[in-house]
Amino acid sequence: MTDFVAPRAHGSLSSWDDYPVHQAAETVRHATTSDRNFYDRYYFNCHADDGSAFLIFGLGQYPNLAVQDAFVCVVSGDDHRVVRASRELGDRMDTSVGPLRVEVIRPLHELRIVCEPNEHSDVSVDLRWVGSIPAFEEPRQYVRRHGRTLFDSMRLAQTGRWSGTIRSGGTTFDVTPDRWWGTRDRSWGIRPVGEEEPAGIRTEGQMTGMWNYAPMQFEDHSILYILNEHDDGHREHEEAVRIWNDPDREPEWLGRPEHDAVITPGTRRIESSTLSFPDAPGGAIDVAVEPLMDCWLMLGTGYGIEADWRHGMYQGPLVVQGVEIDYRRDADRLFGLVDQVARFTQTGGVADGAVGSGLHEFFFIGDYPRYGLRGWDPRPT
Repeated sequence: MTDFVAPRAHGSLSSWDDYPVHQAAETVRHATTSDRNFYDRYYFNCHADDGSAFLIFGLGQYPNLAVQDAFVCVVSGDDHRVVRASRELGDRMDTSVGPLRVEVIRPLHELRIVCEPNEHSDVSVDLRWVGSIPAFEEPRQYVRRHGRTLFDSMRLAQTGRWSGTIRSGGTTFDVTPDRWWGTRDRSWGIRPVGEEEPAGIRTEGQMTGMWNYAPMQFEDHSILYILNEHDDGHREHEEAVRIWNDPDREPEWLGRPEHDAVITPGTRRIESSTLSFPDAPGGAIDVAVEPLMDCWLMLGTGYGIEADWRHGMYQGPLVVQGVEIDYRRDADRLFGLVDQVARFTQTGGVADGAVGSGLHEFFFIGDYPRYGLRGWDPRPT
């Protein structure tokens, strides 16, 4: 799909309704739940193998809020630049918002993301993604709080390589698949979105404890690691699986994952970590995580730290904005969810010595005494 223009139709009919994809007695425009927090999102990241630049792109639809929004964030050095856009949701097959769009070229294998040159920020992007491994269905995430479903979401994940061009802050990066790798996911279901709701009894927030996510890519395989561990050690969500580039080889579950992180003193930032898979088939694996670059993802992108721009929040028929942040000048704003470009080195197992790269994502929410973190104070006790 390229420069898609939605045809006119009566009622809630859209172009998708001409395809045999229905799952309920509704048009595709309507979800089968009336939960305001139903969403359907794309996430992509693209990084240079030396950590010189890092791009994150997201686009989401929120059918019960009648909103579609998107962002692209480029980090190079200490410069963090964002283009973000929001509009009213119409035809769900139209995956564009202002200058930003996603094109599905070959489903589950090849996609394109674009940010057209614009007046709001010196950021423009034209990138083509090709998956390295088969798209993988991650475990369903279900969380109920005080009787209400807080999370009920599905997600596919995939590692891959990029080609194209990124322009940011007067610098043009020529993106080639030998040096520029990345991760994408597609998730849909229910999770908190849009404007803040009255908390009532639900004052503990969306998650608690440690969120840690690391899809890592090596030459002939990838490892997908997910963990949400509460301060008491209870795990609400976890996954550890090795997926080979060869589609004829079955995924291999690696057993219960373990972590041993080093926290930068006075912060909630992981400066290094070891992820372990003691029960992996073929022998125990330790993966050393070496961060190369940080992206403080909650700044300007809609992930919830800013009251005036959140994923799914209605901004108007169409609004496009640019945001620029200097990590040195704005150091007091560096808070929350961090996406790191990281180098991963395996010790042990069938790929002993393998070196790869990918995403290392983390967020400490409230208490996490294992690493000396209490409340929201960034200083370890």
